Amino acid sequence: MITDENSYGVGENSYQAAGKLPGIIQLVEAFYTNMDNFPEARKIRQMHGVELAEVRQKLAYFLSGWLGGPRLFSEHYGAINIPGFHKKFRVGEAERDAWLLCMKMAIDDQPYRDDFKEYLLAQLKIPAERVRQVSAKTHFQDDDEA
Repeated sequence: MITDENSYGVGENSYQAAGKLPGIIQLVEAFYTNMDNFPEARKIRQMHGVELAEVRQKLAYFLSGWLGGPRLFSEHYGAINIPGFHKKFRVGEAERDAWLLCMKMAIDDQPYRDDFKEYLLAQLKIPAERVRQVSAKTHFQDDDEA
C-alpha cells in the first residue's frame, strides 16, 4: 500500500495507485467520454477519428508502462514517441488545455487518493506540453512570421 506521495513514480507505485490495468482502463474510458461530451474538446476529439477502440487501448497500454506497470504498448505496438506521433496534428494551447481538462475530470472521477490525483495530473502536463511544443515548431512557426 502506498502511504507516501513521494513514492509515486518509483517502481510500480503509480501503477498500483491507479488500480493497475483495470483502473487505467476505467480512467481512459472516462477520459474519452469527456472528450465526446465537452464542447471544449470538440477539435481534439475530431483528431481521433470515429472509431476509438484501438485509440483507447493504445492510451491504456501507454499509461500502464508510463506509470511503472507492464510495458504493454511496446509489447503490442513497438516503440513510442508521443511528440513525434502527434506531430501531424495542430496542437496549440487550446487543444493542450482541452486534453488536460478531459483528463483532469476523468482523474477526478476515479477512486484514487487525492495526492495521487494531483501527482498524476502534474505528470501528464509534461507530455501534453511537449506535444504542444513539437506541434508549434511544425505547424505554427509560419503563423508567427505572418
